[in-house]
Amino acid sequence: MKNGTIRSKKRYPSPNPHVRLTEIVYWSEGLKVKGMLAEPKEPGTYSGILYLRGGIQSIGMVRPARIAQFAAQGFVVFAPYYRGNRGGEGRDEFAGADRWDAVYAVDVLKKFSNGKVHLLAFSRGGIMALWTAILRPDITSLVTWAGVTDTVLTYKERPDMRRMMKRLYGGTPNTALTEYEERNPLLRIEENHVPMLIIHGLQDENVSAEQAYLLEEALKLNDQKHETWYFPNYTHFFPPAANRKTVKAVCKWMRDTEA
Repeated sequence: MKNGTIRSKKRYPSPNPHVRLTEIVYWSEGLKVKGMLAEPKEPGTYSGILYLRGGIQSIGMVRPARIAQFAAQGFVVFAPYYRGNRGGEGRDEFAGADRWDAVYAVDVLKKFSNGKVHLLAFSRGGIMALWTAILRPDITSLVTWAGVTDTVLTYKERPDMRRMMKRLYGGTPNTALTEYEERNPLLRIEENHVPMLIIHGLQDENVSAEQAYLLEEALKLNDQKHETWYFPNYTHFFPPAANRKTVKAVCKWMRDTEA
């Protein structure tokens, strides 16, 4: 089947009375991959947000309330689970071949939106979003929130993830450097063409602010349009009130990029 083609859809209970949720199975490189779609119930023509989740497998799984929060701001949101998750075929590779699940999810999202697609990434989703912007010419903007940008740095920062990364990548950065570098979008960042917004809490111990600084420096070196919102007192997860305020500000920033 053609990549990005929808195989099946089924309704999913929504935590927001103004938002409709649908679980979708679509094709990515011959694999059936799942994701969740959130649409405003109010009739209209809406821009799309591709929400790229963090974590791996059940950790960091797409939360209906989170994507409904953005849909309630007047966007159609699609969030792929990535291959190998929630009954999807294949294996989650933490930014390996599974990056194509994000790339082809854009085609799914376009079937429900007005054609404008914004990338919104959280944590591990950051690296997925950067690859999507590099590999697709039809993205409008990219927001990376507490986003991963460099897998070698992640390996160094997160001893608790090293066993998983060695298993998926075939070794450490010292013994399997090619596998780590092949996943590093900063090595091809000059191919990006979209404006970026980098959001990071400077007290983040899950994904250090160094990851944001690396991306910012790479964008500066390549004269690429970007903006940074650094929050000195916040960690990986923002307090509820700050989160709501930031969500609204992000949606406004996205709309401004369409002008």
